[in-house]
Amino acid sequence: MSVRVLVADDQPLIRAGLVALFRAADGLEVAGEAADGAEAVALTAQTRPDVVLMDIRMPILDGIAATRQILAATGPRPKVIVLTTFDLDEYVYGALGEGAAGFLLKDTPPDRIISAIHTIAAGDILLAPRITHRLIETHARRHRATAGSHRLGELTARETEVLRLVGNGLTNGQIAARLLVSEATVKTHLKHTMSKLHLSSRAQAVVLAYETGLVVPGDPG
Repeated sequence: MSVRVLVADDQPLIRAGLVALFRAADGLEVAGEAADGAEAVALTAQTRPDVVLMDIRMPILDGIAATRQILAATGPRPKVIVLTTFDLDEYVYGALGEGAAGFLLKDTPPDRIISAIHTIAAGDILLAPRITHRLIETHARRHRATAGSHRLGELTARETEVLRLVGNGLTNGQIAARLLVSEATVKTHLKHTMSKLHLSSRAQAVVLAYETGLVVPGDPG
């Protein structure tokens, strides 16, 4: 089954290039293209794509606000991947906090963009990366979420530990090995954690772990 992708970017040349790339790629289908955030929200509701590739800086409605509206809507929610020119970008941090599944730089090679879309569509983390954690570490101190820390009290001790390890960038397999449990058990704990904390992506869980102080920059995990 093909992954249906909606492309949102206000630069016609970039948007046309991505659309052409995806139309030529095996396993991908273009659900639509939007020139601003408001159009992206409307088209997402109409076409129900699996993945939205969302530019951050757009007119009328920026990528952060558009991501917030898309992920707050009822019904099936797509995975949102944000596009940016710079990796250390306050806008990217904001998008991850709103539930975007990850981000890509605009100079990412085409084959890696295609691979990233398949990865996200399959429900996996896009980047476990230093780049994501460096971004989050840079901004987390300025965005301490006191409400989030109160919500952590709803978690069991094991769910809190799983969230901490996710925040440190461990995969489900690595967490399972660390806690001496099955990967299925880790997935169950993570599912319960994200439900209790109203999180929609693994990247959002990482952001919350840093903002609440559950993970401290430089913590080896």
